[in-house]
Amino acid sequence: MDSRFIAVDGATLRRLRRERALSQQDVERMIGVAQATLSDLEQGKRGARASTLRKLAELLGVEPKELIKEEEG
Repeated sequence: MDSRFIAVDGATLRRLRRERALSQQDVERMIGVAQATLSDLEQGKRGARASTLRKLAELLGVEPKELIKEEEG
């Protein structure tokens, strides 16, 4: 993955968003992350820029590190 992008734990991102009763469209309106981008992040198809990760974490009320995918073995 390009070093400008951070691997996101898509399942955690989706779970947290749903726990807060937010749709992908809500997130797009609130912080400006396109619905298509959010969908790709949740499906693990792409990584996030640090600025996007910070916005998502702030919106969801978690630390950015909670959204970062752990290195696999």
